[in-house]
Amino acid sequence: MITTTMNLKSNFFATLCGGRHGVSHFLSQQQLVTILVSKSRNLGRVHCQSKTAEVEIRKCSPFLESELLSGNGGFPLTEWRTVPDIWRTSAEKFGDRVAVMDPYHDPPTTMTYKQLDQEIVDFSEGLRVIGLKPHEKIALFADNSCRWLVADQGMMASGAINVVRGSRSSDQELLQLYSHSESVALAIDNPEMYNRIADTFDSHAAVRFVILLWGEKSSLVTEARQGYPIYTYKEIIELGHKSRVDLLDSEDARKQYSYEAINSDDVATLVYTSGTTGNPKGVMLTHKNLLHQILNLWEIVPAIPGDRFLSMLPPWHAYERACEYFIFTHGTEQVYTTVKNLKEDLQHYQPHYLISVPLVYETLYSGILKQINSNSAARKLIAQLFLRISMAYMEAKRIYEGKCLTKDTKQPSYIVSLLDWLWARTIAAILLPLHMLAKKIVYSKIHSGIGISKAGISGGGSLSSHVDKFFEAIDIKIQNGYGLTESAPVIAARSLTCNVLGSIGRPIRHVEVKVVNSETDEVLPPGSKGTIKARGPLIMKGYYKNPVATKQAIDENGWLNTGDLGWIVPHHSIGRSRNCGGVIVLEGRAKDTIVLSTGENVEPSEIEEAAMGSSLIQQIVVIGQDQRRLGAIIVPNKEEVLLAAKRSAVVDSETTEVSKEKTVGLLHDELRKWTSRCSFQVGPILVVDQPFTIDSGLLTPTMKIKRDRVAALYKEQIDNLYK
Repeated sequence: MITTTMNLKSNFFATLCGGRHGVSHFLSQQQLVTILVSKSRNLGRVHCQSKTAEVEIRKCSPFLESELLSGNGGFPLTEWRTVPDIWRTSAEKFGDRVAVMDPYHDPPTTMTYKQLDQEIVDFSEGLRVIGLKPHEKIALFADNSCRWLVADQGMMASGAINVVRGSRSSDQELLQLYSHSESVALAIDNPEMYNRIADTFDSHAAVRFVILLWGEKSSLVTEARQGYPIYTYKEIIELGHKSRVDLLDSEDARKQYSYEAINSDDVATLVYTSGTTGNPKGVMLTHKNLLHQILNLWEIVPAIPGDRFLSMLPPWHAYERACEYFIFTHGTEQVYTTVKNLKEDLQHYQPHYLISVPLVYETLYSGILKQINSNSAARKLIAQLFLRISMAYMEAKRIYEGKCLTKDTKQPSYIVSLLDWLWARTIAAILLPLHMLAKKIVYSKIHSGIGISKAGISGGGSLSSHVDKFFEAIDIKIQNGYGLTESAPVIAARSLTCNVLGSIGRPIRHVEVKVVNSETDEVLPPGSKGTIKARGPLIMKGYYKNPVATKQAIDENGWLNTGDLGWIVPHHSIGRSRNCGGVIVLEGRAKDTIVLSTGENVEPSEIEEAAMGSSLIQQIVVIGQDQRRLGAIIVPNKEEVLLAAKRSAVVDSETTEVSKEKTVGLLHDELRKWTSRCSFQVGPILVVDQPFTIDSGLLTPTMKIKRDRVAALYKEQIDNLYK
């Protein structure tokens, strides 16, 4: 125990903007009493040996608690220290502008920036009222909604650490994350989810309280059984609002608490990795990590007040989460949608931006092509001809703008570069009128159907080249980005001014990137392929309770080993690559590399991306570890397979289903066509009927295929394939 003295009449709010001052800030006054302070990190209460009530130390975000600080000696801040700091600033700047629209929950909700700010503050205070302490972990297991955002930010503003996951995860996975993180309470989506997980958690976990973000307690099946209280979202808001009114109205009430600022290096959230290659690890992201993203993403997405974003990704995923925080600092409007409603909402809301994963853009691409193919023969021919013309125009444009990738460190001669430029300009000039005609006749209809008038941002996976080129041809800008949960997450991204196809752009501000030899750790020159490493204020604090994994991921100099393979484009001052210097190109993951029995190393992602250009292939996983040649597990698009079979007279026009043997033959032809430029070709094919899904455990929540689980599920068939 530590003994010290303090004045009961001292200002308990003076430490709000400087947690480093602690209790000692109150010393050396006239009226003295002795207090005993626990040495535990979880400084919960200061016990005063006096007639006065005990003083509770609270953590808070200075901007959000500004009403309590007014006139109490707190010094003004010149920059944000925590993520929740953004809300008061945005409320003051954008006040009555609409911040969020959530049309698919009950009740449908629209909130302005002022309302969102107050809702977050009330939720944060409500958590304090029901007993959540600074640094404690609280599980937030829910899906994308405006209330998820309020809960997330309310938890951070109280100084607690949220542990996030979606409702579609299995009961056992949620229990594993809850237990490993040492969470003390649950905030979950709705009564249906609670009814599903209650037995599992009641039997194996200690729960202090439960919060339902949506729905009413009347829908609970097992409410009365537990020894913990269950609150609705509205109850937390009401408790918090009442407490805040009391604090503002009563000096005696305020004297019960001593406020300390949350430190920027404090952990804000625990995000468990998707687990594509093993058990999830708890990534500790600090306020500083997330603030780096908030402060530096504008160069990639130059949002302005009133811009509309459509949100459909899991909000607990670092990519969606960081982007959401960022856009709310610029007065934008976010509309929540779902996979089921995406197509309709794109047309209805006409968003300026869509932030999503490659699969969504691939789905849009397939849908547009399907619509084109469903037209009359003449309309279909015209549309396809225009697409070819536009792609040729864009290719020529990339050449004369100096946005073509190269590994060659040798600079081209001035004469060759000049002739190349003149040739590309001439071709582009010839094709431009036809491209403009295509925009007016064909592409304008596509634009009116999907919006995305400024840009689509793609991240969380590899964007296929054919999808990238298609959207470029129809004049919809797609900006590809790259990052990891461990980097909060964006490391690099293509900007509107340097949108080089086939790349992930340049590192964002304050981020260093290097490419090293995976065996010697020697830094490789531009144009050389190796392992990508990154360093900067975005890098995680570490893996929770896993120092060994942390040491493996981050070296003593702060470099994060991403596990991804790639290279950096050399700098040229002339030629078709003159504006590409420093951009990064990915070429797969080191842990995904397939080593054939011949000793050759194969990056499966290159083949898979090329193969996905075929409309006959819905999903594909390339296999072949320790085999003489590559194989593939393919989920076919049965409708397209049937149409292709009829076109090529493999079956007659009355057939309703294609046999597996004939399907394999058609898929072989497609693979040869689409992967002809790849270094390796696919041999045997295993056709499976059931798509890989999140529910089956074969897709991560961000829709990436879990290779190891797919291979394990079909191990016997794979063995037979190679016999």
